[in-house]
Amino acid sequence: MDAIPLALDGYLTAEPVPGDRDGTVCWRLSCSAGTDHMAEEAIIPCTTMEPEIAHALLTERQPGDLLRVTGHLALPQTAGGVIQVHVDTLEVLWEAPLLDEEENEDGGNTATVADPDADRNSAIAALAEALTSLGHQAAPGPEQSVRIYLSPTVALGTDSEHCHSINLTPARAHQLADAIDALNCQLDDGRPEGDVVLDPQTVADLTDLFDDIDLLDLTRTVLTATRPENRPAVTRAMDDMFGDAPAPDDTDR
Repeated sequence: MDAIPLALDGYLTAEPVPGDRDGTVCWRLSCSAGTDHMAEEAIIPCTTMEPEIAHALLTERQPGDLLRVTGHLALPQTAGGVIQVHVDTLEVLWEAPLLDEEENEDGGNTATVADPDADRNSAIAALAEALTSLGHQAAPGPEQSVRIYLSPTVALGTDSEHCHSINLTPARAHQLADAIDALNCQLDDGRPEGDVVLDPQTVADLTDLFDDIDLLDLTRTVLTATRPENRPAVTRAMDDMFGDAPAPDDTDR
């Protein structure tokens, strides 16, 4: 049976391994139909004989990476055979964060001492990159955008290289809100069995979103839109959500 041309996006489920034939590499992608139903996800075996792809998979890629592959889908000749994608090209859409583990001198795994600033900054960078990509898919028009700020929780004027401003269309903002709601539902479910596969792009988007919120601007906007008699209650609610929310001097104007 002829091979079928195919383009596929999916997450690397495990470390790629050399194939049975010299120069080949095998791996599996977890692919989704784009809904919240786990039954619509599939694990697709892939293989390649392209030297550059094989080298990248064995030396650079890790489980959780979001990959786009193109090639040909080979259907099995028998009912007991295996469907497999023979990959001709590979593109990395998103890189999973590196694991903070290394081999110690005795051969055991020990967690490295995490650098809080480095971890925070990498999270900001990942979220900013994801939100920027989300915004570029549908560029906002004049006066039609939702602006999201990302920055470390430090004094204003410091760590400016880690500050980002991203514009989204209202439609994209609604989609992001829906994705957050779906993530909250998944966390509340607390599934005891099976792995919940989260879209790395969504995870990065959420990280950028929350790390870059400017509480001062947020508080000013909310209190300005609130009737004066309701502002004390709204301020207390924001304090409960974000901690001690700043009180802008110009919210009474």
